[in-house]
Amino acid sequence: MTSLEQFIDERLIRGRAHFSREEALAALDLKPEALAAAITRLMKKNKLANPRHGFYLILRPEDQITGAPDPVRWIDPLMKHQGLDYRISLLRAAAFHGSSHQAAMVFQVVAPQQLRDFEIGRHRLQFLYQAPKAFAQINQPDYLDEMKSDTGFAKVSGVELTLLDCARYFHKATGINGVAQIAKDIGAKADPRILANVASAYENSSVRRLGYLLDRAGHVRQAHALEPFAKKAKTAVPLDPSVKPLLESFAELYEKDTKWKIIINEPVEIDF
Repeated sequence: MTSLEQFIDERLIRGRAHFSREEALAALDLKPEALAAAITRLMKKNKLANPRHGFYLILRPEDQITGAPDPVRWIDPLMKHQGLDYRISLLRAAAFHGSSHQAAMVFQVVAPQQLRDFEIGRHRLQFLYQAPKAFAQINQPDYLDEMKSDTGFAKVSGVELTLLDCARYFHKATGINGVAQIAKDIGAKADPRILANVASAYENSSVRRLGYLLDRAGHVRQAHALEPFAKKAKTAVPLDPSVKPLLESFAELYEKDTKWKIIINEPVEIDF
């Protein structure tokens, strides 16, 4: 009879450092209670990790130091296990596309369902929710890239989606100044046509903020592609909505960018 340890060894030989509870039950002549006990024993020995219910990571010796492999190696099978589409985005994606200013201390994933953040070993995973309709519209191969690891590929937002995600979820991308730096670092790589196409799935205010930051960074072509969104806007919005309070009585104290209909309530600093 094949043991759980043998099953794990066979998975590793085939380059699959993960398994689901259902896969183990199908391969092993074990009752659910016996399998649960065997898994618990290996977890106590730091040979398995459990990022989500019913999904397990096989820890190789080098992974045991950090408590889990880099999430890029297992985020794709994890999301498939949960039956969800996804994309790696924000800081990790910005670094992937060349924003060296951003140290990605958190692994951020956009999904069409609200998911609980979690930590595993030294890794922290953060999930950002995007409404299913908008997500389905833009989470398409033409707008995505692939992040390669020694176990396969994971979906990562293309440059255009990365910029828009950072502008939309700016509070998770080290704030407006962090987004400004990302726009400076990778904005020139964005295809203006694609940028305009995918921007239609985002709130107009987020698109305008990105347009303003691209303009500030000198990426004229990319900023120009977003100008039609600014022309549709009827009211100005603060550059940084997290600065509270922004009372109407004080709004006149702030500079306004009439092109983008943005109230500059936070100074932007970019390293050139």
